[in-house]
Amino acid sequence: MIVSTKDIFQKSYGRYGVAAVNVWCMEQIHGLFGAAQRANAPFIVQTTPVARNYAGPGMLLSMISAAAKIYPKTVFAIHLDHGNKEHAFDCIDSGGYTSVMIDASHEPYDINVKLTREVVEKAHARNIAVEAELGVLSGVEDDITVDEKHIKYTQPSEVEDFVNQTGCDSLAVAVGTSHGAYKFSGGQGLQFDILEEIQQRLPGFPLVLHGGSAVNLEEIQRINAAGGQLGTDARGVATGELLKAIQYGVCKINIATDARLIWARVHREFFKLSPARFDPIIPGKTYMNEFEEFILEKFELLNAVNKAGEIKMTGHGTR
Repeated sequence: MIVSTKDIFQKSYGRYGVAAVNVWCMEQIHGLFGAAQRANAPFIVQTTPVARNYAGPGMLLSMISAAAKIYPKTVFAIHLDHGNKEHAFDCIDSGGYTSVMIDASHEPYDINVKLTREVVEKAHARNIAVEAELGVLSGVEDDITVDEKHIKYTQPSEVEDFVNQTGCDSLAVAVGTSHGAYKFSGGQGLQFDILEEIQQRLPGFPLVLHGGSAVNLEEIQRINAAGGQLGTDARGVATGELLKAIQYGVCKINIATDARLIWARVHREFFKLSPARFDPIIPGKTYMNEFEEFILEKFELLNAVNKAGEIKMTGHGTR
């Protein structure tokens, strides 16, 4: 059942976290939907502009639609992650999405407000929710590359004005995480003082944590043992930090890097240990199953298990 992120956040706020998982291939979609049906957990399936270019927008949405039929008990929203105005407009016009993100966080404040408001006006006319971003995350993900020196924490003093001027439905905040495999710099974790003040200024308003992957060191070590050359100083977001962030209004936790690490580990190990094999279906099936188990664990950690039944069907929903 396809629903709005607004309905998911209304039920989850302050109680549990919602995994928002970036996908680019069939194996991930199977694993994600399979885990959600087993856990009876609501979730958000995300596509980035890069994934849309890679697979094709129609192909991605068709795979998601097929998964909804294969796993009919799932409850989820379909979201565009990190789009600019053109990306967001295209998703709104083409249909299929219940939520879009306009990321104008790298622009001056007034331009960010202007671009976000334009997307909100168009999206709300189609009953589509909008996520905006205030503050800048460092790191690398898809075609996003931001030097650490350009990181900018979200300023709590700006959030009320930004939300009021734009009318956005959720807000991605920069509170210490980064895109990619290295989530923090300088040894610090999430900046809970910033989150607390934002929540005080926007009580009940859903916040979004980008860069929410755990970055399991064991995955990196196994990748390197199978021929990889990833840095071993990577650090992800600990479960305790995620659970604490949920108490401060974080509803949506974005997950992308972990999916890539598991993919890299499964395929590197398979082809190293089976050098005479070349059938992609074998590691593909392994990845599908391991990703499902990973997502199932994530639902449990975020306390989202057995929460899908709480979410009501919207105008987008189909059974």
